[in-house]
Amino acid sequence: MLDPIVEVRDLEAGIVQVTMQDRVNKNTFTDGLIGGLTAAFADIGARQDCKVVILTGYDSYFSSGGTQEGLRDLFEGKMKFTDKDLYSLALNCPIPVIAAMQGHGIGGGFVMGMFADFVILARESIYTANFMKYGFTPGMGSTFILPQKLGISLAGEMMLTASTYRGEELHKRGVPFPVVARDKVLEQALELARTLAEKPRFSLVTLKDHLVFPLRKQLAAFIEDEIAMHALTFHQPEVKQRIEAFFGK
Repeated sequence: MLDPIVEVRDLEAGIVQVTMQDRVNKNTFTDGLIGGLTAAFADIGARQDCKVVILTGYDSYFSSGGTQEGLRDLFEGKMKFTDKDLYSLALNCPIPVIAAMQGHGIGGGFVMGMFADFVILARESIYTANFMKYGFTPGMGSTFILPQKLGISLAGEMMLTASTYRGEELHKRGVPFPVVARDKVLEQALELARTLAEKPRFSLVTLKDHLVFPLRKQLAAFIEDEIAMHALTFHQPEVKQRIEAFFGK
């Protein structure tokens, strides 16, 4: 049997691990990955025995973001990134989410991880908000969550330049997350999850709801602004050329 694209596994009492493992597509946002993640978080949110989620990828990939086909659809106006909401899954999950980003986080894949309550990066892996590489402005709440999590200066640099950064470089730049060797990311995530799982679920849910309330409240306005910027920047002929020429490089 083939492994599921998204595997949900109970590790210990109260601790659930969600693993993205679409090896064929390197964890890009295919319909299969989107559907699997959406269903997984819906199920976990409804379970009363879950206290913390570890979200991770496989081998050297966390998530590679949008597919080339998806970017073409956005260019042609067939869809908006809000049609398939991955960015707020972790934010809206009632229990704490740890993004164990052991592998590369690219574009929307990187942003998705930043919406988690806790983030752990790998020294060897690449992280990038590379939307402008293709000539269009960032989406998925990037312009909101990246300054919140990384600081205005680094977030602005990442988005404007579309540069790639190794985890080790981000560590030197002072990101407020643990950055460890790739083979230690899940180990550290589990240690943190155990600390969280010691607490009553109701208390975890109550405190998370309080802590992320300002983020949930402010996000909608940024999403509207990003959609408006997409309407201005996405339909340039140069963007289509860049999607065809640069995707995956």
